Amino acid sequence: MSLFKRHPQPDEVHMDNDEQDNAIDPDLRLRTVRTAASTIAESIRSEQRAQKRRNSRKKRSLFFRREKRPKTAESAVSNATSAGPHIPGQRRNIYVNTPLSPSELDHRGEPLARYARNKVRTSRYTLLTFLPKNLFEQFHRIANIYFLALVIFQLFPVFGAASASTAALPLLFILTVTAIKDGVEDYRRAQLDEEVNTSAVTKLGQWRNVNIPSDPRPWYQRLLRMNPPGKVSRGVQKLREKEAGQGMQVILNKDSSGDRISLSTADLNESMPSLPPLAGLASRQLEDIQSIDSHTYPPGLPRASEAGGWGRQNPSLARYQQSVTSRSSIGVVDWKRRTTGTAQWERTLWKKLEVGDIVLLRENEQVPADIVVLSTSDPNGLCYVETKNLDGETNLKVRKALRATSSLGSEEEIEKASFVLDSEPPHQNLYLYNAVLRYNDSTTGEPRREGVTINELLLRGCTVRNTTWIIGLVAFTGPDTKIYLNGGLTPSKQSKISKETNFNVVVNFIFLVIICSLSAIISGVMDGLQDTSTKIYEQGVDPTNSTILNALVTFVSCLIAFQNIVPVSLFISIEIVKTIQAFFIAQDVDMYYKPFDAACVPKNWGISDDLGQIEYIFSDKTGTLTQNVMEFQKCSISGIVYGEGVTEAQRGAAKRQGRDDVDPEELSHKLAALKDDMVNKLVRLFKNRYAQVDKLTLISPKLAEDIADRSSQQASHIIAFFRALAVCHTVLADKPDPSTKPYYLEYKAESPDEAALVAAARDVGFPFVGKSKDTLDIEVLGQSEQYTLLQTLEFNSTRKRMSVIVRAPDGRIILYCKGADAVIYERLSPDIDPVLKEKTSKDMDMFANGGLRTLCVAYRVLAEEEFLSWVRTYEAASSATENRDEEIEKAASEIEQSLLILGATALEDKLQVGVPEAIETLHRAGIKLWILTGDKLQTAIEIGFSCNLLKQDMEIMILSADSPEETRAQIEAGLNKISSVLGPPSWDPRKRGFVPGAQAAFAVVIDGETLRHALSSDIKPLFLNLGTQCETVVCCRVSPAQKALTVKLVKEGRKAMTLSIGDGANDVAMIQEANVGCGLLGHEGSQAAMSADYAFGQFRFLTKLLLVHGRWSYQRIADMHSNFFYKNVIWTLAMFWFLPFCYFDATYLYDYSFILLYNLVFTALPVIVLGAFDQDINAKAALAFPELYVRGIRGLEYTRLKFWSFMLDGLYQSAVVFFIPYLAWSLELAVSWNGKGIDSLADLGTTVAVGAIFAANTYVGMNTHYWTFITWIVVIGSSLVMILWVVIYSYFPPNNFFTSTGAFVDEVEILFGNLVFWCSVVFSVLVALAPRFIYKFVRSTYAPLDKDIVREAWVGGDLKDRLGISHRKTSKNKHSDLEATPMFRDPHVRSASELTLHQTYQPTPLAPPPTKPEADETSQDGATFIAPSEQNLLDSQPDTSLHLSYYSPTDIPSSSPIASSPQPRFPTAEITEKPLTSSPTHLSPTSPQSPSQIPPPSSSSNYSRPSYPSHTTQESFEMQDLSYPPTWTHGSVPASAHRPPPGTGSSAGDGRYRPEEMVAPDASSDDSRLWYGGRAL
Repeated sequence: MSLFKRHPQPDEVHMDNDEQDNAIDPDLRLRTVRTAASTIAESIRSEQRAQKRRNSRKKRSLFFRREKRPKTAESAVSNATSAGPHIPGQRRNIYVNTPLSPSELDHRGEPLARYARNKVRTSRYTLLTFLPKNLFEQFHRIANIYFLALVIFQLFPVFGAASASTAALPLLFILTVTAIKDGVEDYRRAQLDEEVNTSAVTKLGQWRNVNIPSDPRPWYQRLLRMNPPGKVSRGVQKLREKEAGQGMQVILNKDSSGDRISLSTADLNESMPSLPPLAGLASRQLEDIQSIDSHTYPPGLPRASEAGGWGRQNPSLARYQQSVTSRSSIGVVDWKRRTTGTAQWERTLWKKLEVGDIVLLRENEQVPADIVVLSTSDPNGLCYVETKNLDGETNLKVRKALRATSSLGSEEEIEKASFVLDSEPPHQNLYLYNAVLRYNDSTTGEPRREGVTINELLLRGCTVRNTTWIIGLVAFTGPDTKIYLNGGLTPSKQSKISKETNFNVVVNFIFLVIICSLSAIISGVMDGLQDTSTKIYEQGVDPTNSTILNALVTFVSCLIAFQNIVPVSLFISIEIVKTIQAFFIAQDVDMYYKPFDAACVPKNWGISDDLGQIEYIFSDKTGTLTQNVMEFQKCSISGIVYGEGVTEAQRGAAKRQGRDDVDPEELSHKLAALKDDMVNKLVRLFKNRYAQVDKLTLISPKLAEDIADRSSQQASHIIAFFRALAVCHTVLADKPDPSTKPYYLEYKAESPDEAALVAAARDVGFPFVGKSKDTLDIEVLGQSEQYTLLQTLEFNSTRKRMSVIVRAPDGRIILYCKGADAVIYERLSPDIDPVLKEKTSKDMDMFANGGLRTLCVAYRVLAEEEFLSWVRTYEAASSATENRDEEIEKAASEIEQSLLILGATALEDKLQVGVPEAIETLHRAGIKLWILTGDKLQTAIEIGFSCNLLKQDMEIMILSADSPEETRAQIEAGLNKISSVLGPPSWDPRKRGFVPGAQAAFAVVIDGETLRHALSSDIKPLFLNLGTQCETVVCCRVSPAQKALTVKLVKEGRKAMTLSIGDGANDVAMIQEANVGCGLLGHEGSQAAMSADYAFGQFRFLTKLLLVHGRWSYQRIADMHSNFFYKNVIWTLAMFWFLPFCYFDATYLYDYSFILLYNLVFTALPVIVLGAFDQDINAKAALAFPELYVRGIRGLEYTRLKFWSFMLDGLYQSAVVFFIPYLAWSLELAVSWNGKGIDSLADLGTTVAVGAIFAANTYVGMNTHYWTFITWIVVIGSSLVMILWVVIYSYFPPNNFFTSTGAFVDEVEILFGNLVFWCSVVFSVLVALAPRFIYKFVRSTYAPLDKDIVREAWVGGDLKDRLGISHRKTSKNKHSDLEATPMFRDPHVRSASELTLHQTYQPTPLAPPPTKPEADETSQDGATFIAPSEQNLLDSQPDTSLHLSYYSPTDIPSSSPIASSPQPRFPTAEITEKPLTSSPTHLSPTSPQSPSQIPPPSSSSNYSRPSYPSHTTQESFEMQDLSYPPTWTHGSVPASAHRPPPGTGSSAGDGRYRPEEMVAPDASSDDSRLWYGGRAL
């Protein structure tokens, strides 16, 4: 058989080996990269390798194809559309004016297929299902079932319950309050659903849709005779009346020639002849239909500001809507077909749409369902949609009409059309759709087919832009639309502590059953004894004559008596506390966003404590981290760099290195001066009518000077460069208000990158004015130029470039090309200047390392013969039936050769204000952040570096594979790489939360196709291990469903608390999947905010929400739970100790009024105030020390050990408060001042009750950290209220609501005048609380936690002074240097990045030249890494280019994230920086140096990572202890401060805090006596 075995060819083996070597080193470890430029370059190469693998496999499989090649275009379409992954479900055939096949009809002739309505519902309840469903969900809680059982037991008098009706009130209160809260939340969702479902849309009416049955009503509507077919519903009637009231109605008319004209919603006040001619066969325009609501999606949000819409023509777009001549009878239209002629456009509601309906969409309308484009107003069948509501992106997506239906333009043509759409089943993939349009040729009658892809499908939620009208066919409705398939059902979330409470409730219930069983058994045994006094003195008290039945009655009676061990009042108090916490979150002014006039909106009040335990944050990119605004920052033209802007990445890196010592406002003013200088120079050169100075982002006076010097060669290079930017694009130019602003241009593009490039060219003096079908009009320095557009080679993710071929005014044919530098450089001419090539490459690396997105611009002049020959090749490729895309790419590559470099551009994807600072703070808190984005690989990498999520000292691994085997190999290689550096991973929950800088950092970048394989069942455990060992994971090109699966993988695989944040409808799935979902509010696209648990305006607010409110809520709820269980144990078990003295018959020790009022009045408020208002540390201190948050990640505030310690404390204290009064009574009976004996059950029970209540309230007060006047009033007042109640209740009549025995009459006179009573109470309280007090004292003094030290520093130390916060007493203020800490004085207001909102850019100090160049180092795999230097590019000395390796080992010291950048000097404003005298020095923990040799250390300083001990205790990496004398300043650090304590080893990661401005002293030195904190446990 080996004779027939195919052996690999040598070249194939060589290629596979090369691919393997490129990704994985010989030690089976995945290669890593560091700098931004090398990461982007490696990502491009990995994609190219994957594409080569796919192409090679395709070529290899040609020889072994068993099926024959299709000979016709129709068969090729069939094969193409049927290819791809198998999609479960049944394909659907949608018929238009064609009868259904007999196999698709039932016995009554109705369609068998039933499709979902277009009505959607995200709410969980309806009016009918609310009560049963809500009760069912509430009784999922074990505690509620237990409380219900107790209420039922108390209905029977045999169990001795005092008042069964009163016992049911707490449970009814809980059920009612929870139901009201759930109902209000769900009602808001239902309102938004109704707004969406009742939005207006235009569909073809009076026309038979054969895909739906003649009576589509459900059975109950048919039974009740509701909504009969053909009747206009009340909602539609109301909509049409509203439109008619505004002077609009639907009119159907014919002109004199008999051609049908659609006059839709014409103004009744206007005469009919004034209406313009409409589309039959003579035009591509339909009459305007007035929009009723111009709604956003969902409606109810601020309306878009775009002009246009229904009833208005946009003159600036008229050139795109030119009339064309009547098209011939081709495609689906059969003019011989006889029709009724009754069809007309009519207004209806979104929820009335059905599969198979024909809809008419107009500009600025939203797409109501997934719709296949049949025809558009564009002569080429193109249309543009904006997907902001889906993914938050404002760029336009191009869609096109089907060729067979593109001639449809009126109702009559639609009636005469006949076709069938064979569609795939609905599925979640937003980027994939396959269907086939089947029809018969109108002339020959032959069957024809045309493939339908995602390019012909409009998704629900998109907005139509720059297109007058679109006629489409509804393919998927409501729950079947792609966006709702990706959304999922609205989940019912429960906090982690609530789940843990269920366990504690079960444990307490078991404990309750044990003590009740013990009591019942003892009672039964004693009841069975014959020779006892009970037979004489207590006759008739037994409920039955059976000892066993009596024991069972005793068991249930004990359950009722001891029921507070599982406290029903706990759940009432938690609801109150969480409502108060939600109110505080909503009222926080630091999370108020003024542009949207929106504060943080808590929508799920029950999970506030989860905010304090988040370990992983999953974030969208576009619109969440970025503003989706591109700004042209820099460019390189002929080897010269222009642009003075400073990026967020450079600014953040400067802060981390301690070089941000210049006032941002001052720098912003200097940059504004440079901008004015540049504009003045350009104005003197030429007149730019289209310039928009306020939007000018490329600030470079040097550029204006070089343009002015017309004699220089550089001026011609600059003109050629910007001419290329003005010509090479697919942008549409729009004049919103041509009458008043004739020279105001707005650019609308498929991507914001293109719009930014063209806008930058406009503002510099090269505006793109507009284009018609074949020409482009631009201006060059005030002179008009017109180019003839010959061909456009569009950009896609595979090509990574786009080109246009134009005929210049001088007659030359020029190809302009722009794209990724790696792709362009492969196509450069061999004889290009090597110096220019090398200099431009180095400039682009510098731009990329600064967080900018780069493009290389090139051109080529074509000969006439070459172009004509190539056109024939390209047309043949375009008409190919097999491998069409590959043939087109081959033809494009043929002409895109021998290019000449013009320069390079650098765009900044503008981040939201404060994003880098927020990410840095979250990382310091131990939270890992994953980016899940639909953007391409390179874009995500650039944003990762710009927001400091990816850093240049990280080892970045890029995963790109196209098969499960390759994915597994790369993931295993990545695990090998990490384990070779960090050792085996540890998943100990006590070590959750990473510490930045404690060890080598790794990051993973993975694309969507590889992620699809990585999420398969057999590979996802490996991917989980890899991702959770990295500080950062970036997932690119992922679908909404993949986002949710990734969140679920981490949440369930690591049992970690997750938070998802996004702003678009494509983020809803992951928002609902995470433990906590956050949605960003926006101008449009609030689907994420609707589905989120918390909605707010900006990403940076997440730091305050988590580190302050989340941490407080977690701490409060944890303490509240423990204290609540404690106070019920001390109260209930005191009654248990009384059982041996009452024959174990469940006699109540306390008066019934005390039992009712204990949890309701006497002890309710202190624990509620603890849960609502307590603060262990101040909010500003929590932001200053984010490391404190790690206790929440590790779950150290609410552990079972803590729970049982409080339970045992309650057990001990219950014994104390019972037996001390009992012994006092036993030793000698006390006698009151009036001679009455203190020997009744009421006397003893009241004494025990008073002691227990005093102890419980004081205990809660001891555990309160933040004593306000409310705390004082509540803690002391609750006990005083109890004393007052004893006084009042003593004078109640003998027969009252609580008792009929009169045992409590005159109790105040008997007890309060007796010294034994007061001594017993005071002594029992002191003995009960002494152990807890001693423990807290020893713990805080000798083994304090980090938060204890911070609180001590805040209250008694100089922490407020160090943070620049004023004391309440002015005498304590030591200095007023508040400018040193602006974020704590005015949080979220004066961040450096915010100054760029209106002053577009601000410079920051540039990197100084290093004292000595870094030496070359060689990596483990033999590749060479050379760190980029920080020398000034404008130095007079020549700049030598260094070839950077893309692979780096982990032991190489990291370089500065800021690459070398120009340092401009101009007379108007000089931006300079004093050079540092020394470079950052590696901090060695074992070699002391003098203070002059070591700069002040910083927690975020960029130095190489030392090794750290692997053994850590439970809180080793929580943060670091305060260990410094408060009198030190920057200039007074003693030499001894640089010597660590003996035996401590490394200075980082050992659990001790050392301030950023100073270094801790030796523990044995004299300085340490001033203040030396304890160690972290």
